[in-house]
Amino acid sequence: MDIRIAIVTCSDTRDLSADEAGAALEELIAQEGWTCAGHVVVHDEVDEISAAIVAAADEARADIVITCGGTGLSLRDVTPEATRAVCDRDVPGIAEAMRAYSMTKTRRAMLSRAVCMQRGGCLVVNFPGSTKAARECWEGIADQFEHAAKMTAGGGH
Repeated sequence: MDIRIAIVTCSDTRDLSADEAGAALEELIAQEGWTCAGHVVVHDEVDEISAAIVAAADEARADIVITCGGTGLSLRDVTPEATRAVCDRDVPGIAEAMRAYSMTKTRRAMLSRAVCMQRGGCLVVNFPGSTKAARECWEGIADQFEHAAKMTAGGGH
């Protein structure tokens, strides 16, 4: 099954050329034989992040949108709030699985505020912004992406 995955990196300090975590996610998507439906970098602003999620889900028709960054405790980390603003349903198990898997690597994983939600037929997953942490979160949940995308799109079990 081909899955269309869009990446929205949330950062005040990076542009596309300096987005190492986003580039790593593009590689991981390609390794699975899936399609990268888009990759943008936006500032840590609720309105910009929300608009990028909407564009990826509605215009680029991504099955999954991975946000990268903005999930920590800094006052500029607003990705979960931006995700909640434009999504319909919470999917807590995916965010819980990412934190549980990441806790086996670093106890700092408990500081993540990442969420996973559905926007219509699209799954939106908040990943951390560091390359190492983004790879680890991918390892912890990517094996469920095909089934999750199928179910989110209205498929049967």
